[in-house]
Amino acid sequence: MERPVSTLPKAHLHLHFTGSMRPATLQEMAAKHRIRLPETLREHHLLRLTPDERGWFRFQRLYDAARACVRDEEDMRRLVLEAAQDDAAEGSRWLEMQVDPTSYAPHVGGLTPALEIVLDAAREASQTTGCQVAIVVAASRMRHPLDARILARLAARYAGEGPGTVVGFGLSNDERRGDTEDFAPAFRIARNAGLASLPHSGELRGPDHVSLTLDTLHPDRLGHGVRAAENQEVLGRLVDAGVALEVCPASNVALGVYPTPAEVPLRSLIDSGARLALGADDPLLFGPRLAAQYETAREVHGLDDAALRHLAASSIEASRAPDDVKKGLLAEVEAWGPEQD
Repeated sequence: MERPVSTLPKAHLHLHFTGSMRPATLQEMAAKHRIRLPETLREHHLLRLTPDERGWFRFQRLYDAARACVRDEEDMRRLVLEAAQDDAAEGSRWLEMQVDPTSYAPHVGGLTPALEIVLDAAREASQTTGCQVAIVVAASRMRHPLDARILARLAARYAGEGPGTVVGFGLSNDERRGDTEDFAPAFRIARNAGLASLPHSGELRGPDHVSLTLDTLHPDRLGHGVRAAENQEVLGRLVDAGVALEVCPASNVALGVYPTPAEVPLRSLIDSGARLALGADDPLLFGPRLAAQYETAREVHGLDDAALRHLAASSIEASRAPDDVKKGLLAEVEAWGPEQD
């Protein structure tokens, strides 16, 4: 008898701060700050977009509308706590939540206070929810690379390896915007501080961009990376380098990268030997949370419990959790299997 995937211990390595929000929480925050939401957000219509700049513009407009409802310290702390609660309920024991503090800084006195609020909330959530929370500071491709350097220096100040610390530095937003190589100095600052290099690549752009990202940003993991499956040489580079892929099937379909969940190349990536970690990305807009990604792997891609254990173990191994945390979680994964009569 198959066990619920929510009981499988796992790490969650691709979840954005605003995008983690519960729809009900968004409604309450909008009411609190007297903000009128677009109909899509009011009615919680899940996105199905075209894989072009028009589709991305629509996604970004809705994301910005949701982000505008996060306007004080209480809101920020609530997002972290609820994300940890939701992850814990789905078997996630280690969460690396991605945040760009730039958008929230004006409401709380600056970049440093914004990051410190998130880190303190992560420490508190780690103590009360059953899911330990660390933070990835992410720059945006939509901003100047000098802004990324500022964020990298800020992230470096709070670098650590446990809950409530910064464990990585990312680069998010539309891959088609900005020149990837221009962000290399920011990633160099982060790497020198011991932070993981975690840029988005290989979702909206193909394997050529994955190669460029490998050459210029020297990633430890790639946000998405699924389109590396289109080129065996590029995929081989990822496998040989041990670069893990944060695969988010629901967002791949919602953004129109693949027409259906069945066409997400999960099986071919696994068969190639790539290290994978399933993620939910922005469940506020895309719908399914973390456990649903594992359900898709089981129901759509035909992965049995042994394969699901392998995915969960890969997520833990690819995380920046401390070694003792990884060891304990991997032992729990190994013990997970069919329920006994």
